[in-house]
Amino acid sequence: MAEPPTGTSSRSAQAHGRRANRRSYHDGAQVNGYVDDPYHRIRRAVAARLMVDGVPPGRPVLELGCGPRSMLDPAALPGPLVVADMAETALGAARGAAGGAALPVCLDATRGLPFRAGSFAGLLTGELIEHVYDPLALLHECHRVLAPGGLLVLTTPNLAPAQDRLAFLAGRAPRQVDPLHPYLWLHIRPFTASLLRRVLCRAGFAPLAIRSNEVGWRLPGGRWVASRLLARVAPGLGGSLICAARRTAETPSPRGTGHPNSA
Repeated sequence: MAEPPTGTSSRSAQAHGRRANRRSYHDGAQVNGYVDDPYHRIRRAVAARLMVDGVPPGRPVLELGCGPRSMLDPAALPGPLVVADMAETALGAARGAAGGAALPVCLDATRGLPFRAGSFAGLLTGELIEHVYDPLALLHECHRVLAPGGLLVLTTPNLAPAQDRLAFLAGRAPRQVDPLHPYLWLHIRPFTASLLRRVLCRAGFAPLAIRSNEVGWRLPGGRWVASRLLARVAPGLGGSLICAARRTAETPSPRGTGHPNSA
């Protein structure tokens, strides 16, 4: 479907996506159902390590779209941790899981972030960018609330993992664009590694590293085999893309007027 022009149509599409995501993730149950799976546990651990190793001291760290469990240990950070989500129930669970050491903020990331410019030394967001109608607008907001030199770490499912590349040659669609999948139908903006780098650069970030969790393959009998070594060698073939990028001093060029994610 072609992207509608900015205006009533785009606001309607964004509002529809907002309602659909809220229905699926309002209580954190769906996220709790998969975060302990090895696939997601590795993804979350890699992202957390990139943040802990690269965040500059002096300001808080924000986890955007934290769900019921933060990826970060507040004790491992050089400053306070702020956890943010649109689901109040999930947010309360995240604060409890952090032992009360994280400050919770209820927000909707598609409406702009309610923080002053330069508030954070680091911003971590996992499996969020593929859910929003205008990822570039979200990244512009991330750029705004990060201090110069601040670190952005994000994860998103890979549109072109190894198995889907071969499936596409055989005429089968990648899983990330399946409108019949029970939850992937909410992934409206899938990324490859090269596209993610391009979008980050356009939003005023300098990509530092692309990592992945594992390169997996479903055998004919249904058995899943995976390699972490191959993911380290060729992260663009992995199931999840995990990217670290540094906020540059330049202000990103606006694509239009106002906040395109607003509705």
